[in-house]
Amino acid sequence: MYAEERQQAMAQLVAERGRVSVIEISEQFDVTTETVRRDLSVLERIGLLRRVHGGAVPATALAVMEAGLGERDQANTSEKERIARAALDQLPAANGTVLLDAGSTTSRLASLLPRDLRLTVVTHAVPVAARLAGSPQVELHLLPGRVRSTTQAAVGAETVEALQRLRADVAFLGTNALSIDHGLSTPDHEEAATKRAMVAVARRVVCLADSSKVDTESPVRFAELAEVDVLVTDDGISAADRRALERAGVEVVVA
Repeated sequence: MYAEERQQAMAQLVAERGRVSVIEISEQFDVTTETVRRDLSVLERIGLLRRVHGGAVPATALAVMEAGLGERDQANTSEKERIARAALDQLPAANGTVLLDAGSTTSRLASLLPRDLRLTVVTHAVPVAARLAGSPQVELHLLPGRVRSTTQAAVGAETVEALQRLRADVAFLGTNALSIDHGLSTPDHEEAATKRAMVAVARRVVCLADSSKVDTESPVRFAELAEVDVLVTDDGISAADRRALERAGVEVVVA
């Protein structure tokens, strides 16, 4: 079967079933998961389907379905715990300034911050701030803005303006999706603007993302891969994806 024929058959399969996983497609067409992901990227670019974590849905499906923080916190929990622990090695020296993005993995990192390391932590995430409010070693700053119910994080012009006045040693960012072609992306424009501002004011950018988010795309890009120094992920990342990211200049740390 030629690639074009396979892609057409994939698009038809997704349209018929409503949602199909990468593994199912791989088994159906007897190709590698890497080939499936490439084919899905092609089909998404021409508008025949929409990629989601682990698979694809029809283009007519509700496009930007964004999981709430509680739902995300229950997904890939062991991987996120390992990622958060591995991310501790990326912390700056004592008295450094850290930006902590909203997200289930960054919240875990907040809970693991060493008690013998003094840090200034700036965050727009209410759950992160709640976890750090009683930490004597942390000078905590909570950014202003409108709090989104989905992510429990402050967003908007006020948040971005406050970030633009800062300089941080390290920004720890979450992402809904990460790909070679589209960089780091998220469904919401205001969320993306806040993340983009964090990237701009950090000397070093560390992305915390479990492997299900690698080689997927959300509509709104907030960072090019060239702006990311380190990706901390789990051992579910494929060798091909890891090599591609490293060729793009991203250090990949596997937890």
